[in-house]
Amino acid sequence: MESIDLEVLKTCDAWLAAGHRCELVTVIKTWGSSPRPEGATLGICDDGQVVGSVSGGCIEDDLIERVRTHGITRLLPEVVTYGITADEAHRFGLPCGGTIQLAIEPLSAKSRIGELLERLDRHELVARTLDLATGAVTLAPGSAGMNLEISETTLTSIHGPRWRLLIIGAGQLSRFLAQIALGMDYHVTVCDPREEYREGWHVPGVEVVHAMPDDLVIDMNLDHRSAVVALTHDPKLDDLALMEALKSDAFYVGAIGSRSNNAKRRERLKEFDLTDAQVARLHGPIGLYIGSKTPSEIAISILADLTAVKNGVALPDTVRVAGAKNAAQAAASEDVCGIDQPVSAP
Repeated sequence: MESIDLEVLKTCDAWLAAGHRCELVTVIKTWGSSPRPEGATLGICDDGQVVGSVSGGCIEDDLIERVRTHGITRLLPEVVTYGITADEAHRFGLPCGGTIQLAIEPLSAKSRIGELLERLDRHELVARTLDLATGAVTLAPGSAGMNLEISETTLTSIHGPRWRLLIIGAGQLSRFLAQIALGMDYHVTVCDPREEYREGWHVPGVEVVHAMPDDLVIDMNLDHRSAVVALTHDPKLDDLALMEALKSDAFYVGAIGSRSNNAKRRERLKEFDLTDAQVARLHGPIGLYIGSKTPSEIAISILADLTAVKNGVALPDTVRVAGAKNAAQAAASEDVCGIDQPVSAP
């Protein structure tokens, strides 16, 4: 499975190569509730075909109808706004007060879509700047933390390597985790040197690697768009991956296991020349406390925790597995201690 944005760019490039006219539509600003985030893209062809999404369907219908009725007539980029009035909000299915602003860009050879795709194939992070007055495009190296920017004259969108998830262990939980992560647009790699676990393990779109986990972590050169989850329950494998991942720029490093096992793991990791700060980055026991028991539920718990970290949402410890269980134990202990005890007769 490819990134949705990458699919849009590749499809638009194919349309241009086939001699079609097409437009690239980008969400540049939203007010109130919006079904798609800033930076979401849609490609629309002169025959009415579309790829991607900017609203979940409602505004797409209007864009398609306009192309089918009038064709693609724009010669220069245009910024349009949907949902200003209550009538428009109702018509386009936007929530009350919801407004969405789009940049609609007619594509051509000067749009440099092919060159952008070549850079993305080289795993580069690219800032694409569109001159709204002329349609000219410049491509420049992007940097961590850059976001979509719009001014009166230019629109800069950021394109780069997909978010990556490395899973250590090819077990049943890994299968559910990989499947859900694919749907969330991650590039998923599963590492397991144990042949008996790899045999028969297959999820379409997931790369399964036979390598030692520490070697693979180093080879992948993990960056701030990478996450590592260790799921084997085997310290010989999980610890190898963790000791290298915690030294990397990965935004999330986690391991499955009980509270006591994770406490022991942290002590072991300190023996691998890791600093206290690096060990403190470890998420474990992994996941949010949602009462999960089945592999699929545990996978959702893990990805919920990972998503919160990815989006910069600070969660209290009481919603994570260790914090929630510690709080439950403390509450149970208070209940026991608070029971009225019989008073002995003097």
